[in-house]
Amino acid sequence: MNTSTNKKRISNPRQRANLLSAITFFYTIPTFIEGYRKGFDENSIYDTVADYRSDILGNEVEILFNKEVKRANEAKRDPSLRRVLFQAFGPKLLFWGLWLAVSQCIIRPAQALLVGRIVSFYTLNNGSAAELGILPFAYGLILITVVNVALFHPSMANAHLLGLKAKIACSSLIYRKTLKLNHAALSQTSVGQIINLLSNDVVILTRSALLLNYLWVAPLQCIIVTCIMYREVGVSAIIGVLLLILFIPGYYFLGKGASKFRSKTASRTDERVRFMNEIISGIQTVKMYAWEKGIEKLLISLRKLEMKYIKLTCYTKSIYFTFNILVIPIVLYATIVTYVLHNDISAAMVFTLTVFYNTLQLTMAWTFPQGLGLMAETLISIDRVNKFLINTEVPIGNWKNFEDPFAIRVTDGTAKWNTEVILKDITLTIKRGHLVAVVGQVGSGKSSLINVMLKELPLISGEVLMNGKVSYTSQDPWLFNGSIRDNILFGEKMDLVRYNEVVRRCALQNDFDFFPFSDGTIVGGRGMSVSGGQKARISLARAIYRDADIYLLDEPFSAVDAGVGKQIYQECIKSFLKGKTVILVTHQRQYLNDVDEIIVLDDGVIQPQERWEKGDCLKHSVDDYDELPSARCELMKGNTQKVEEVVKEQMSAGSVSVNVYAAYMALGGSIPFVVFTIFLLLFTEVLLSINSYFLSYWVNNHAAEGNIQLNAQGNFSNPTIIKGYSKEMNIYIYSSITFACIVIASLRSYIFFSLCLGSTKNLHNNMLNSVLRASMRFFNTNSQGRIINRFSQDTEVADTQLSTIIISTTQVFLGLLSSVLLVTFVNYWFLIPTVVIGVILFLIKALCLITIRNFKRLEGVTRSPVFEHLSSSLQGLSTIRAFQAEKSLKREFDSHLDLNCSCYHLFVSTSQALGLYLDYMSCIYIAVVTLTIAIFDKEIPGGNVGLAITQCLNLTMYLQWAMRQSAQLENDMTSVERILEFNSIEHEDNSNGEVPTAWPQNGEIIFQNVHLRYTPESQPILKNLNFKIKSKEKIGIIGRTGAGKTSIVNCLFRLSYSSGKVLIDGIDINNVNLQKLRSKISIIPQNPVLFSGTLRNNLDPLEEFVDGELWGVLNEVELRDFFASHPSGLDFAISQGGSNVSVGQRQLICLARAILRNNKILVLDEATASIDPETDALIQKTIRKRFENCTVICIAHRLDTVVDCDRIMVMSSGKVVEFDSPEVLLRNVDGYFYHMVQQVENSSTT
Repeated sequence: MNTSTNKKRISNPRQRANLLSAITFFYTIPTFIEGYRKGFDENSIYDTVADYRSDILGNEVEILFNKEVKRANEAKRDPSLRRVLFQAFGPKLLFWGLWLAVSQCIIRPAQALLVGRIVSFYTLNNGSAAELGILPFAYGLILITVVNVALFHPSMANAHLLGLKAKIACSSLIYRKTLKLNHAALSQTSVGQIINLLSNDVVILTRSALLLNYLWVAPLQCIIVTCIMYREVGVSAIIGVLLLILFIPGYYFLGKGASKFRSKTASRTDERVRFMNEIISGIQTVKMYAWEKGIEKLLISLRKLEMKYIKLTCYTKSIYFTFNILVIPIVLYATIVTYVLHNDISAAMVFTLTVFYNTLQLTMAWTFPQGLGLMAETLISIDRVNKFLINTEVPIGNWKNFEDPFAIRVTDGTAKWNTEVILKDITLTIKRGHLVAVVGQVGSGKSSLINVMLKELPLISGEVLMNGKVSYTSQDPWLFNGSIRDNILFGEKMDLVRYNEVVRRCALQNDFDFFPFSDGTIVGGRGMSVSGGQKARISLARAIYRDADIYLLDEPFSAVDAGVGKQIYQECIKSFLKGKTVILVTHQRQYLNDVDEIIVLDDGVIQPQERWEKGDCLKHSVDDYDELPSARCELMKGNTQKVEEVVKEQMSAGSVSVNVYAAYMALGGSIPFVVFTIFLLLFTEVLLSINSYFLSYWVNNHAAEGNIQLNAQGNFSNPTIIKGYSKEMNIYIYSSITFACIVIASLRSYIFFSLCLGSTKNLHNNMLNSVLRASMRFFNTNSQGRIINRFSQDTEVADTQLSTIIISTTQVFLGLLSSVLLVTFVNYWFLIPTVVIGVILFLIKALCLITIRNFKRLEGVTRSPVFEHLSSSLQGLSTIRAFQAEKSLKREFDSHLDLNCSCYHLFVSTSQALGLYLDYMSCIYIAVVTLTIAIFDKEIPGGNVGLAITQCLNLTMYLQWAMRQSAQLENDMTSVERILEFNSIEHEDNSNGEVPTAWPQNGEIIFQNVHLRYTPESQPILKNLNFKIKSKEKIGIIGRTGAGKTSIVNCLFRLSYSSGKVLIDGIDINNVNLQKLRSKISIIPQNPVLFSGTLRNNLDPLEEFVDGELWGVLNEVELRDFFASHPSGLDFAISQGGSNVSVGQRQLICLARAILRNNKILVLDEATASIDPETDALIQKTIRKRFENCTVICIAHRLDTVVDCDRIMVMSSGKVVEFDSPEVLLRNVDGYFYHMVQQVENSSTT
């Protein structure tokens, strides 16, 4: 397929790392150095680690899932993807969970016990005892802290990477399933839904794997810690732990509620992304119809439904984070107060409990409830993927080589689309080597018959047999984002002789000569850099290049010149495919004389005649005038410039700017509201620090004034008066501080999440407004997948992850700062090692974050091609399956996914390595503080010792999470940065000039010295045009591909860069509001665009007309009976892209739109190129009747379409070479128009 994706890359350093290097992350050091010196880009990124290759993981999990499906069918239950994922990744995840269990259940409790013993020495206030007994405990504390770091980071990194493996496997399964979906499943599954599965549902697996082991490690740790605390302080410990456990049901219900809201949000997101995907695909139609405001209103209404559940999720999270920050202070408060009511307080007891509860805070108050909530969301996401994976599939291709002489046999075939029967009792046999034409009116079932032969449309009765290898070209040509050569080869081996012959016979060589990169030119997503005729010929060349037995060609002539069509028919179909079986669906009657058989379809039934009435064969194209010069060279240069911009997505460098953070906060509310929110975040942490400091103050004063003597059993005896305060007064003060923490923390969470809700709402709406008003150049230079990536995953990050990560990062960093301040408060000399270690930490972080940010941004950039490939594959499914190219497409998808996941793997590895390096530095800080106290500070109060050491231990906990959270915050903020980038894109120049309400009244159009370019840098496509179109005049515009016909339309609608003046009724259109201008010009485009929704919404999305008017225009285009026969009437459900109605019916709906608007100017841009002559005649008849008093500009291929126009304009190389009435032009035997007519007549007689 796309050979550019198969680049040889440097081996990943992890692939070469030994066990020690892997555990210590030393293998990342050269990566950090390389990232700091040169940086990485898409070309220099390392190859995927073998264990993480998409094809390998996809195969492994697919085999397991297929076995699960088989077992489920035998047990008569639904298959479970949950069971499959656990089977594939569960054992390894549990192995790394054991490492985590040792860290959290053995080492962390041991730290608390050692702190208690150290503090107890100072409580005795005996310097010699301290000097003799404290050092072994100090060394022990330092040693087990280092061991804890060495165990914790590998367990977390490998758990995270196992989640990445699960994500890769599920992504691969989703794409493989996409290639197998049948029509019924596709009609119920939108592109947006599948993109949402890839962008959101599988991504959550990486986050949930990180916390999954805590679901069993945390309860185990809680049991162990409770037993130890009971031995230390008795029943009070039980009270504290029971209170802690009482919070868990609250966490559970919060998580359950969040997952419920998540499920509802996901379905709304699917709908929004699906519709947005359609809008981007049809953006030019949206602009020409001036529907931006209506579309924006509809999308914002969809967004409001989505925000309803996002809001509920956010407020659920606000309660969760209130619990999160308060649970340990509340539990510690309950334990201490219940203890001191009957006992005396001591520093050893207080700070032993503090370390124990800090240990439980990380697990029971943070990771365990987060894990519960995240697991609930993950199970919902897995179930959504599971539901998708059990959709019905197309039958396996049955292209056999029977000995029978037939090529195709359909017996009593009846087919349905949803509930509508579209083919009835079809019986036919087509002999080998025959050329068979399929004809019929719009909606007669021609393309449906081809789909039945392809097994795309299943039969509800009868059978179809295909005797041989099949090749196919669709009515709507499909190209993928790759070179023209790749599109033609489509996974087939290169046979240069055959390739060159196919290129010549499909009339592509001249086009290649004008492309700067010949057939290596990238066509871009949706084939946007080539014309409709070029797309058709490239698609045909792909079909012809494939050496097949049966060729199914659906309307191959609709978008090509008459002469080119003749060449294709004679040289490709009649000559090159001689001896092959060819099924030709066509409206071009001149080709029917030479066929072996004609199949006539009418309303899904084969008519009983063997030959088609030839009738009038003069309905030809008029573009075959080879001597006419062409502007193709200029067009191709301009298009190539656009392609070059499409290929590479822009990526910001360096850290996320503070302006991005400021912009995010500013979008959430007014400046006073933002300031108040920041104040609450700071004040909450201040109160929590006061809470911790008061305990130290209490125990120090109690020891000093009460002259406490602690015996060997830890019993206390002392007076109850402390520096003028009774025990009860201290309890009151402690209670007041704790209560203030509860109130302020609750308010903080609510206000903060309200701010984030405002930010995410405005982020999306501003981006939507900006994109809908962007110039067409933006859409030509940014792939659809890239744009959808912003509206799917980047918006998802802003909606669901960003608020959480901001508040938790703020909480952790403020906790880190308060710990450092409290340590230096104990002994100001600690400020020296604090500054030194702080500077080293800052330098390490700064050095490493350059590389980490680089990888995260690359992960975002390389994600877009994954979505683009998926979206493109969905559009070309029938072609892919007809060519049996699924394996090639899977390889390319795996290549895109591997590159994306290689970036993510490097991001995870380097992030965890940074956390490890910083934690080792914090171990040095702990060693400095602890040993300084043990060796030099003999007289320090026990409360201060406990405060200093517990806050030092907090540093390792805080640093672990601070680095992870800050890295994640910066990563998530890149999504905001990418969204904000779309706010600064180039918008269309929109004048606010006033025009009369009834403008235009006459429809007179004047071009004065008009030049038009598709980019400011490209050569002009239209060159100094000067002409006048009179009011009510009917003008035909003809010319070869690239002559500039459609550019005139672009100029009228101001879709491109133009100079000079275009006057409508004497008013320069550059001074007219764009919405006003476009709404006053009706157009029927070449490619009719319908959006999923109701027929009513497709006719009148702005809700300007009543039902009676809608039925009236349907009657005028002869569609009333068709839609009235359906119970839903105007609420008839249009499928995505209008796939459940024929191309002709789509074009008639576009005509109905034009009639509804009743404008003075109507433009037909090759509107009848892809429809049968009967529908063409109906459109022409309706136009003559309804637009008699209007100015009509008709760009056409067919001579009979323009021959009755008042005047005909002949275009060549962007210039008007002839412009007069047909009669005058025909009298000029040396003229262009005369030459064209002669060629058409010659073609007809031939």
